[in-house]
Amino acid sequence: MKIAVVGATGLVGQVMLKVLEERNFPLTDLIPVASERSVGKIIQFKGKDYKVVSLQTAIDLKPNVALFSAGGDTSLEWAPKFAAAGITVIDNSSAWRMDHNKKLVVPEINASQLTKNDKIIANPNCSTIQMVLALAPLHKAYKIKRVVVSTYQSITGTGVKAVKQLENEMAGIKGEMAYHYPIHQNAIPHCDVFEENGYTKEEMKLVRETQKILDDKTIAVTATAVRIPTAGGHSESVNVEFEKDFDLNTVRKLLNDSPGIVLQDNIDVNMYPMPIYANGKDDVFVGRIRRDGSQPNTLNMWIVSDNLRKGAATNTVQIAEYLLEKGLI
Repeated sequence: MKIAVVGATGLVGQVMLKVLEERNFPLTDLIPVASERSVGKIIQFKGKDYKVVSLQTAIDLKPNVALFSAGGDTSLEWAPKFAAAGITVIDNSSAWRMDHNKKLVVPEINASQLTKNDKIIANPNCSTIQMVLALAPLHKAYKIKRVVVSTYQSITGTGVKAVKQLENEMAGIKGEMAYHYPIHQNAIPHCDVFEENGYTKEEMKLVRETQKILDDKTIAVTATAVRIPTAGGHSESVNVEFEKDFDLNTVRKLLNDSPGIVLQDNIDVNMYPMPIYANGKDDVFVGRIRRDGSQPNTLNMWIVSDNLRKGAATNTVQIAEYLLEKGLI
């Protein structure tokens, strides 16, 4: 079982390597892949040194699976080349998510859709993954009509440059800017680029990807995505309107019994999800569950997850684990 990690020197790529090691993924050979400027660098994995190779060299080495986290342009150009060589690609960029011929997968929700013919599989956006994991069991029980979500997103979602910007600003150092404005002691309501409708791409990902993953285009979603100076994970305030009424204790049980979710919902002891607790963990944490008294059949909840792990690397590795378990690779 040969595994290529494309973008191995990047923020998500490094977490992918960590997750593969932690979960003891049964690989026989690791092929770290990066851009030409990183070729020849040494990556450590399970105490062994591996030399970073180019994309074409990786194809020539014929891995069984390639985990991509190298940006949309790289995925658009190279994922089809890997797939043509018989290599299964699990792509972490936005390149293939809304392609009608590609599956958009959160394993706990829709991995059963996957077949041997799926050679390019899309990993959803980080903010989408944590939200739909909580929405899926509730949609099944009560049918969602509308979702209003506001996100509070970690700088790690932008990458190394943003982490460096925050560190520089905290130290009073002038340096390269990942954002248009300072992020230290600030909140920037601008994640990704703006589309013609006035929403950012990040906000529209929440709309489009939610409908695709839950396989229901009737679900209305509206989003506001905000970048905040945290590094542990993304937080989301989610308001959900259902067709059917619900019981709060049943809602809590449904969430508590769902794989990948940890319920943290006890205000008597100030228990609720926060990035400081989600950091470094693979679960999605849900709390502050309460009825919206302003209209019928509507629920509020607070959802937090480590965006580099379940929001990216862990979800990708879990897809590979599923494929391996079902004999699809």
